[in-house]
Amino acid sequence: MQIVFTVLVLLLAVAMSGVLSRLSPVRLPLPLFQIAIGALLAAPAFGLKVRFDPELFLLLFIPPLLFVDGWRIPKRQLYQLRGPILALALGLVLFTVVGVGYFIHWLIPAISLPVAFALGAVLSPTDAVAVSAIVGKDRLPARLQHVLEGESLLNDASGLVAFKFAIAAAVTGAFSLWEASLSFVIIAAGGLAVGAGLAWLLSLGRRLVARWTDDEPAIQVVLLLLTPFAAYLVAEHFGVSGILSAVAAGIAMTYTDAAQQGSSAIRLQSNSVWSMLEFVFNGMTFILLGLQLPSVIGLAQADAREAGNVPIWHLFLYVAAITLVLIVLRLLWVWVTYHLNSFKLLLHGSPVRRINPWVLLTTSLSGVRGSITMAGVLTVPLEIAAGTPFPARDLLIFLATGVILCSLLIGSTLLPLVLSRVPVPVESMKEREEREARLRLARAALDGLEQAQRRLGYGLDEESTAVLAEVGGDLAKIYRNRIDAESDSADIAARANLHRSFERDLRMAAVYAQRAELFRLREARLLDDDVFTVLLRDVDLAENWLAGPLVSKH
Repeated sequence: MQIVFTVLVLLLAVAMSGVLSRLSPVRLPLPLFQIAIGALLAAPAFGLKVRFDPELFLLLFIPPLLFVDGWRIPKRQLYQLRGPILALALGLVLFTVVGVGYFIHWLIPAISLPVAFALGAVLSPTDAVAVSAIVGKDRLPARLQHVLEGESLLNDASGLVAFKFAIAAAVTGAFSLWEASLSFVIIAAGGLAVGAGLAWLLSLGRRLVARWTDDEPAIQVVLLLLTPFAAYLVAEHFGVSGILSAVAAGIAMTYTDAAQQGSSAIRLQSNSVWSMLEFVFNGMTFILLGLQLPSVIGLAQADAREAGNVPIWHLFLYVAAITLVLIVLRLLWVWVTYHLNSFKLLLHGSPVRRINPWVLLTTSLSGVRGSITMAGVLTVPLEIAAGTPFPARDLLIFLATGVILCSLLIGSTLLPLVLSRVPVPVESMKEREEREARLRLARAALDGLEQAQRRLGYGLDEESTAVLAEVGGDLAKIYRNRIDAESDSADIAARANLHRSFERDLRMAAVYAQRAELFRLREARLLDDDVFTVLLRDVDLAENWLAGPLVSKH
């Protein structure tokens, strides 16, 4: 009962964090509210105790979150931006491990160099979800957003693999760069292969199940939910990266599902379920982080002794200094890699654009740390040998937790200010592609209508032919209006958009009237609940369709 009660409290806390973030007069990112709620629940007044098991956390929360990120990330942009993404996800991770490791060892001599490298490695993964929570959805430039999402997908694995090597070096006192590099390639490539292969196999299995169950959406969604956990567990069983396996499964599932072309009901239910789980799991990760805060702060005095008997307030200076170094190293890496790429373009005679300093600063401040860092640092072993405690373990946890909070606070304060200086194009590539695609879809619909009319009109009598022509004309008028809405002529486009706006408002009024009548009929006991549920679902689907972007942004 205690476990059930704890889970229910955590779910309630996630829901309340969303309410508080919307009601708060001060705009703060959702993760900060969730961390604060977690710390409040752990206070003596509530006394909620949750034992944080890092291995269980990595299994329950990380695979589904990375899977859905890999599933939703734009694949074309992921490929086109593979250069800067890999430079951040691999090169910057190594640069961070070395740079931050040496800095921490210099700042706190009580932390040995291998242990300092371990802390640098666990601080290297970034959290794109936290950045989106800070600045808001679609507030970042599209190209930068895709780079940050791709970086966050991959640097989780590279950072944790580097962390494991550093911990092994601290425990055994031995390290081979060649063996570590070869092991990293095998672990990463193996994880990607397992995830992609398993996604393909599970997709075939889901296709067979769909035939046997008449394409029942609930069964398909449950099987899809199991995919990231299967990818993670199978990869970990074979000693490769379970994190990269979950990412690869999400990316591959996009293509296997596209080839399968499942029903719309499955896609609608899958999107709804994943959106809910993404909100819950993300919220729980930060609430669990907040629940650890009182115990971490409570050990500050012992941590100060581990750091060389320094005053406790020195620990907070250490956290601020490490966070600042992380930002500076990220800024230097982005600046250097951009200019190296520009030099390569110059050699090939290609035009080079100067980097906007505000974009550079935005990229540097977007390196917010999150749940992966917390889960990773809590996996530091208690002992390096029987009876010999791991050196400065509690101090590492304190510093990592402090950097997570500090990066969130700095991002929350400075990112919105810096982002306001970043130039925004009049029409983004996404909006232009969406407009062009809608135009193509409307033309394809007209062609389909004409073909269907010819096919259905064959052999009909005169009255039926007239009815078919009337229906076809009414439908064609809708799609021609959509084509006019994307017209280069401002007058034609404005009139078409006005027409569509009135059409949506009138249709929505009709939907509201239908829903009100449905509830009146049920209250008057003129409708059975089964009939009411079916009709209400039809009305809700109509409202969801009308709530879409009917008016062109052109």
